[in-house]
Parts: sequence; C-alpha cells; structure tokens
Amino acid sequence: PIPTDRQIEVDIPRCHQYDELLSSPEGHAKFRRVLKAWVVSHPDLVYWQGLDSLCAPFLYLNFNNEALAYACMSAFIPKYLYNFFLKDNSHVIQEYLTVFSQMIAFHDPELSNHLNEIGFIPDVNVFPLHKIFHLWDTLLLGNSSFPFCIGVAILQQLRDRLLANGFNECILLFSDLPEIDIERCVRESINLFCWTPKSATYRQHAQPPKPTSDSNGIRSSTPFFSTECPDPPKTDLSRESIPLNDLKSEVSPRISAEDLIDLCELTVTGHFKTPTKKTKSSKPKLLVVDIRNSEDFIRGHISGSINIPFSAAFTAEGELTQGPFTTVLQSFKGKVIVIVGHVAKHTAEFAAHLVKMKYPRICILDGGINKIKPTGLLTVPSPQI
Repeated sequence: PIPTDRQIEVDIPRCHQYDELLSSPEGHAKFRRVLKAWVVSHPDLVYWQGLDSLCAPFLYLNFNNEALAYACMSAFIPKYLYNFFLKDNSHVIQEYLTVFSQMIAFHDPELSNHLNEIGFIPDVNVFPLHKIFHLWDTLLLGNSSFPFCIGVAILQQLRDRLLANGFNECILLFSDLPEIDIERCVRESINLFCWTPKSATYRQHAQPPKPTSDSNGIRSSTPFFSTECPDPPKTDLSRESIPLNDLKSEVSPRISAEDLIDLCELTVTGHFKTPTKKTKSSKPKLLVVDIRNSEDFIRGHISGSINIPFSAAFTAEGELTQGPFTTVLQSFKGKVIVIVGHVAKHTAEFAAHLVKMKYPRICILDGGINKIKPTGLLTVPSPQI
C-alpha cells in the first residue's frame, strides 16, 4: 500500500474505458501494477492525475509485458515531461504554458492576439487510443519541443471556431473537442517544427540535453525522419535562463546567438556566405531588425540587418512609421524576423507590436547585440567615397 493508491483507484476506471482491453479486470490490475511500480521507483516524484493517460498507450501496446510498458513510460516522461511530476510542479507547468503561448504567437499571431484578448488558455483533452498511437509515432521521432508544434497544429484546425467565439464558447469547445484530423495534424506539426528555431522553445526546466556535435538553427525535415532530433547542448552563445515573470511578459520567443549566427549563415568575416543554388533551400530566409539608434547601428551591426530605431518605429496608433526600411520589413512578412537591440524591454515591445500587426515568426535575440559583440561578427559599413 502507498498513499496514492486511492487516487490511482479513482483514475483507472476513467481512463480509456471504451476499450475492452484496458477496461477489463486484468487491464485494471496491470494498470495498477505499472503505475505503482513507477511511483515507488521514482521517490523524488509524485503521482499526478494524468499519469494514467501516459501509461495507457504503452500498457495497451505491451499488454502481456508489463515490464516493457513500465520501461517505455519511464523513458517517455523525462524526455517530454521532465519534472512535471514534482510535488511542487507549478513553476514547471507555468513555464511550459508560457513557451506554448509564445509558440502560438510565433506561428499564428492572429489566433494568439484573439486568445490573449479573451483570456483563454488552450487545454487539449485526451484523444482516443488509435489517434494517440498515430500522433506519438511521430512525436517520438522529435525532441522535447515537438509537443508544442502538435499543440499549435491542433489549435489551427480549430482556429476558425476559436476566432469566432469568446471565452465561454471556447471553454465549451474544449470540453467537447470536435473531431481532429490526426493525419493533417501530424503533417502540419512537422512543418511547424521545421520552421521553429531550436532555441525558441528553450525551457529552463526541460531535461538537460545530451552532448551532440550537430547544431543547425532551424531543423531540416529530412533528419527529422531519419534519426532522433536531440536537444542542443549548452554553449556560451546559448540562451540564458530568465525569471518566469520576465518570460511571461514577452509575447514572442527568444532565440540564441548561436541560432542567429547559423540562420544568417555568418562566416568568421562577418559576411553572408554566397548561397549555393538549390532547387529547395532547407533554411528559410531570415531578416534581422536592429532597433538601436542609427549611431549605434553604424558603429557595428550584424551583416545584412536593417535599422529601424525603436524610438521612432511606431505611430501613436501602433502602426509602423514609414521609413527607408519599412518596405523591406513588410516584404519579409511570413519569414523569420529577429529583433535585435540592447534594451530587452524595447525588443520585447517591438516584437509585440509586430505580433499585434499579425506578423508571424517574430523572435527576439536573447542577450541582445551584446551577445554578438564578442564573436567578432559585427560589421561596419565602408566609408562613402
């Protein structure tokens, strides 16, 4: 007997009980054994409601091998739900929801604006087993950030109904989730994953990454299917941890200096590489918007970046002030746009303005221009003759 026995006994009869195997007396007994084995073998963690739902697919697929079902669940949880089962997990959950909110803003600013206006935080219910299997077959090929992309893909299937309704209607919509096309969800989540810079989904409370020699800024869809996508190791140019309240105050995600350097294809001389001609580039185009004043910009900036000083960037109505680079910015709508400055509050506000204007794929350089200075990659314009 353990203290969580009562909660386990309550949860099991409610978990996928439409299924004959899991609803059988033997199914209940196996459920109980696997869940209790996990609880007693993880003394630093506790049983939270929802652990039964994580156990169900592995138990169903390994019904006659409880040890394998337990092993699968024990490997799955630290990769995708690291520290979710701490006794006090509020900081972990809050960080996860904040990053998810930033991912919605990154991929679908119109939907993000609406959800923020009505104060609705999406909450996806449990899918039937046959849909979970299909979804997790893809999920298990990605790293710990892939569930964010699945979440956004699901929301985008519901976006028309979400955009047309207020808070109460959205609550009702999620309490009785409409039919979701899982094949479409898988397809679109992979596309979202490939468009998302690795560091944009950084979480302080994620599982510490394993060392790897690969470091591409935006993922190519090919390695996604051919091998596991590990989480990147930490370097001097990686993202830094910031307080949760600061993270919550930012609508757009941050990306690391190493991601920016890779995405801009900067060489040690600080210039763009000459792109080789390909039928289809594995990396999307990217624009760096430097919001420092023009004097600071001239002293040194990222090669290929444009300068839109924060102080005069927007009108009182929140519209972009027309200037020499406004057209360039507008022409990059739909591509990844990185906001760079030296005042974190200003870069966050500039990014939030663009999200309000329905610019997708907006992100902020973590650490600002100061993170790039030590690399020697800043360039100074040649003097005019």
